[in-house]
Amino acid sequence: MSYPTHSDAWYFTATSQGPFSDALQLKKGIAIPELKDNECLLRIKAVSLNYRDMVIAKGMYPFPLSLPKVPGSDATGVVVAVGKAVTRYKKGDRVCTLFNQLHQAGSLTQEAILSALGGALDGTLRQYAAFPDYGLVPAPSKLSNVEASTLSCAPLTAWNSLFGLESKALRPGDVLLTQGTGGVSLSAIQFALMVGATVIATTSSEEKAEKLKKLGVHHVINYKKTPNWGEVAKSLTPNNVGVDHVVEVGGAGTLRQSLNAIKLEGVISLVGFLSGQTNDLPDMMQAFAGLCIVRGVVVGSKQQFEAMVRAIDANGIHPVVDAKQFAFEEATAAFQYHWDQKNWGKVVIRVPS
Repeated sequence: MSYPTHSDAWYFTATSQGPFSDALQLKKGIAIPELKDNECLLRIKAVSLNYRDMVIAKGMYPFPLSLPKVPGSDATGVVVAVGKAVTRYKKGDRVCTLFNQLHQAGSLTQEAILSALGGALDGTLRQYAAFPDYGLVPAPSKLSNVEASTLSCAPLTAWNSLFGLESKALRPGDVLLTQGTGGVSLSAIQFALMVGATVIATTSSEEKAEKLKKLGVHHVINYKKTPNWGEVAKSLTPNNVGVDHVVEVGGAGTLRQSLNAIKLEGVISLVGFLSGQTNDLPDMMQAFAGLCIVRGVVVGSKQQFEAMVRAIDANGIHPVVDAKQFAFEEATAAFQYHWDQKNWGKVVIRVPS
């Protein structure tokens, strides 16, 4: 079987608190290993970045990592060759990459964590890449390559947060509280509106507040002007009982307010640490007093990814993608743009054909 034998690829070669060019290096003409029986070789078309990619480069990543590694967990690619045991995919199929390659269904395991692309394993920021067929998901038919490249991490994390606990899945009429305008929060907003939930969002920018309202958010709270935004969010719910779900992206610095906002037996999904570290942690007995669930979420399974793709296609959802897109050779500029929070929506790197 004839297929490409070499690929250009970006690598994390070091971690650095300096410019991203100190941590990232473009290597050309890397040999592609012989395709295994269960693998698909992809021509990568687009790669989207996540905050995780930034913190890996900065040396702040809390999970196992050895360098050098190809960055990136998210991509859309076109199958250009398949191993002899592959039956699900064929040449020409469009697919998305699964973040944790071994997280097929059910609970996340330590083994699955150690199969994360762009961290434990080489990731997606390259021209060609081979992945096991079980580590791929058919791309939504109604999304472009750029849009589909955003799905592997942020939207799947949002989907798991809202629907992963089936007994507590977000339902019509429920109230969701999101924080900021990152990829997870924007995706959670879209999925919540899809099922008929009410959405309360926080932001520090009046400009972004207007964009959130245009997206369909019912109530926006400026957390800089309203430091007790958790209590205010609670006051916006029917009979002031509190919100049903919080997608908690801030971490230690915002958890107290999330606990103030949540209703009895509500769910707080911990998905990030954007607010950094702090010694001002809430007393977790507050969670007990509120009888709420505080749940850590690390992306989601292949089964959840497939369910999300069906919902995206059925409901005509299009991920929010930043208007500025980057060429493959501009990867370090894309990282800096994301790190500087200049984006509205996902930052995407186009990979040349």
